[in-house]
This record gives sequence, C-alpha cells and structure tokens, in this order.
Amino acid sequence: MEKNTQTKVITDSSTQTVYSILFIIGICHLLNDSLQAVIPAMFPILEKSLGLTFTQLGLITFTLNMVASVMQPLVGMYTDKRPMPFALPVGLASSMLGMLGLALAPNFWTILVSVLFIGFGSAIFHPEGSRVAYLAAGPRRGLSQSIFQVGGNTGQALAPVITALVLVPLGQFGAIWFTLIAGLAVFFLIYIAKWYAAKMKVFAANKVSTTKKNTNKHISKAIKGAIIVLIFLVFARSWYVSAISNFYAFYAIENYGLSIAKSQIYIFTFLFMGAVGTFFGGPLADRFGKRTVILFSLLAPAPLSLALPYLGASGAIIALALIGFLLMASFSVTVVYAQELVPGKIGTMSGLIVGLAFGMGAVGSVALGSLIDLVGLTPTMIAISLLPLLGVLTYLLPTDEKVQEWYA
Repeated sequence: MEKNTQTKVITDSSTQTVYSILFIIGICHLLNDSLQAVIPAMFPILEKSLGLTFTQLGLITFTLNMVASVMQPLVGMYTDKRPMPFALPVGLASSMLGMLGLALAPNFWTILVSVLFIGFGSAIFHPEGSRVAYLAAGPRRGLSQSIFQVGGNTGQALAPVITALVLVPLGQFGAIWFTLIAGLAVFFLIYIAKWYAAKMKVFAANKVSTTKKNTNKHISKAIKGAIIVLIFLVFARSWYVSAISNFYAFYAIENYGLSIAKSQIYIFTFLFMGAVGTFFGGPLADRFGKRTVILFSLLAPAPLSLALPYLGASGAIIALALIGFLLMASFSVTVVYAQELVPGKIGTMSGLIVGLAFGMGAVGSVALGSLIDLVGLTPTMIAISLLPLLGVLTYLLPTDEKVQEWYA
C-alpha cells in the first residue's frame, strides 16, 4: 500500500526525540487547558451569582466543546495540506480575549460568546500542537503524545484548585487573572512556532517527488470499522469524564454534606490521577501495544465505576483516583492509534479523536445536565457508571500488528 509522501519524509527525518520541544508544548497544553478548566470550575459560582440551571450550565460546556470539537478536525484537515505554525499563538490570543470576557460577563449570553472565543483557540491549538508533538517524537511516538496530552489533562485537573483558591474568594471576576496565563502561553508558542516553521522548511527541502495519489482517500472497510469502534470508545470515556468533572461536585455536596471548596478535592483527585494515567499510557503502549492498553484502560475501571455511587466519602475518593488513572491511560494512545490507522493525516486524526472527545463531552454535559434536572443526581450517577463497560468493544479493533500489515 502506498504511503503519503509527507508521512515518509517526517518519519525518515525525525530520528531523535526532541524533549525540549515536547516539554514546552506540553506546558503550553497545560496552560491552554487550564483556561478551559476555569469554565466548569465556575459552575457552582455561576449557579448562585446568575441563578443558572443545570441545563444552562450544560449549554455553556456544550458551546465551548462543540466549537472546539467541530473545528478541530477541520483545522487538522487544512493544516495537513498547509501547515500553519503561527496559528498556535493566534489561537491562544483568542482564548485570552475569551477569558477577559468571561471575567466581565454580566449574563448567560455574554458567557456563551466568551466561551466561543476560548473554544476557537482550543480548536486551533490541539491539532497543531499534536503535530508539533509528532514532529518532535522521533521513535517514541507513544511517549511524545503522552507528554503532550498529560499537559492538557493536568491543566484540566487544576479546575478544583482554581475554584478553591481563586474563584471562591474572588468570584467570577477572579477569572481575569487567567488572561496572564494565556499571555504566557502565547509567548511560549511564538518560540514553538519558529521551531515548527524551521522544521517544515527542512521537510520541504528534502521532499522527494512522487505521485499525488493517496491511498488514505480510499480507506478499506476494515479501517473505517476500526474508526467507528474508536468513536464509540471515545464516547464512553468522554461521557463518563464529563459526568464526573462537571457534576460530581454537586453529588458530593448533596450526599456527603461538603462545602464547594471541599467537594473540589474529589474532582481534583479524579482529574489529577487521570493526568498521571495519561502520562504512563503512552510508554506502556510503546511496550505492550496500543490496542492492549486501550482495552485494559476501559475495562479495568468498570467494577470501580459500578461501585462508586454506593461508596462512602472516603471510599469514593479512593475509587475516583483509581478510575481516573485507569480510564485516562488510553487518552493519548487512542490518538496515536488513529494516526497510524490513517498515515499522513496527523492533524486530521488528532483533530477527530481529541475533538470528538470534546464534542462527546459537550453533548454529555447537556444530556446529563437535563437528566439531573429531570431525575436527580443519584440516579444519573448510577446510570453513567455503566459506560466503561462499553470497553468490551475494543476486541473489535485490529491489533497493532494488523495495522502495520495494511501499510507494509
């Protein structure tokens, strides 16, 4: 099967892992996603200050994530053909404007406009940031994607800390401090963009002349089937993560009698351990195979997720730590697996899988918020505990060796 020219050049040229670039782009991912983390972190405050319903809170997340999820694969498709290194700092500048608007927003509709800017910045950052990680990966693709993704997951894990240390004492206006974080990310990304642009010039200079025919435009039924399975797996993981990160604080307050600040410990534990799991997932996939890690990541936490609604306050925080670690171990691995399913479409597949995770989380936020308004928190938490069981679908994915045979 014929491979895409650009993929061949990138693979042949990147013989060493550029850790300095990986760590900087990982830090930028942390800063970018910490901006997004401010939004769900503000939910308990916005509920009281603006009198928002759970459905409206879900719509805020829906707006943010749908903009990011719909645009990510589109940005990836465009930049696969025309890489745009300096789109990275431009995207974070958009997020900075969104944060300013969020801090000053007087009503629900202004908040929606503000999160549009943040979602737009995220849509640009993720596929191009993933491409930077790919270019700097060398032979350690799982590890490089994990370093990139763990930055984002760590940024998301900061949401409870943001709530407890910044938003609770300062209120909605406290979000204005995060414009400084966005400015710092823009500064780092200008440096990354210069490296990225120089790297692409080297590839362009070394690019050999071959036919423009691309076998990826005629993906086999087996590859299409594998992508569909991946979509279902991302759906299961994203809906569960959305339920815990957006609404479990309310569950802890209602069932354990906690304050807003103390309830954030549960969310921080889940998200922080998820970031740790994300980091270890990539190296484990390099060693044991991507399909194996995806399968274990989803099925192993299933018993814990089923037990979670029935545990006490102490047992719940331990279960959340283990579920977060196991469930998120497959986050970066699914991105690399998808990129290998469709070589030469690094931005497209990264945008599809990561964007899909945002999109599924967005739909989940609205659906779960409405379900909570309808039937209550406890029945909803019991219902979502079944989602990790969908990990059994991983058995339908082709093995890593089979994928390699398709492109041999």
